[in-house]
Amino acid sequence: MRRSHRTRIRRGFKEGCAKVVASREKLASQLEQLGFEIVPLAANFVFAKHPAHDAATLAAALRTKEILVCHFKLPRIDQHLRISIGTPDECDALVAALSGIVA
Repeated sequence: MRRSHRTRIRRGFKEGCAKVVASREKLASQLEQLGFEIVPLAANFVFAKHPAHDAATLAAALRTKEILVCHFKLPRIDQHLRISIGTPDECDALVAALSGIVA
C-alpha cells in the first residue's frame, strides 16, 4: 500500500472519529437539557437515564415512533438507555421525539 493512500485512510478515519465525538457531545447536551443524566463515555453511543421516566417505557414510546434504542433489563442499568450515535437527522429526530415524551 502506498504511503499517500495510508495517509488518506488515516485522515479519513480521524475525521470520522471527530464527527462521531462531536455528534455524541451535541446529543448528550441536548439530552441533558431534557433532564437526562448522561454517563460519561468515550464511545459511539450515549448511556442515559431520566430520573422521572422509566427507561423501558421510554424505549417502548420511541419504538412506536420507529426510533430504536437499547434497554437492558439488568440490575444497575435497568433505568438506562443505550443510544447509538446516528446521523445528525437521526439524532434530531430522537431529541424531537423525546421532547414530546418527557414533556
